[in-house]
Amino acid sequence: QVQLVESGGGLVQAGGSLRLSCATSVRTFTIDRMGWFRQVPGKERDFVAAISWSGDSTYYGDPVKGRFTISRDNAKNTVYLQMNSLQPEDTAVYYCAVRSIYRGGSYYRPNDYDYWGQGTQVTVSS
Repeated sequence: QVQLVESGGGLVQAGGSLRLSCATSVRTFTIDRMGWFRQVPGKERDFVAAISWSGDSTYYGDPVKGRFTISRDNAKNTVYLQMNSLQPEDTAVYYCAVRSIYRGGSYYRPNDYDYWGQGTQVTVSS
């Protein structure tokens, strides 16, 4: 059974930092890229960042550029999201996702990803 397990969420004050982790059991030779999305109640799931599983391509949503950094450790089958200078508007449930090599589409659309984690809550207090 495919699993994505996120960790690292929590409560932080504005200006602080958190690092999210996502460990996957997806067969890595089938992974095209992994991404992070976030969602607040009543709103759509928004793209945060994505990274190719091979190569060095990274992508960021405009609200997080310059503050968040996505990285991966292929040996650990894990993707990270380092979040700095956090603001209250970053408060959301953060989801990790995998897009397989068999699926086309964009890196920023949730529907173009195949597997999802359960989400981890990030709360930024002002």
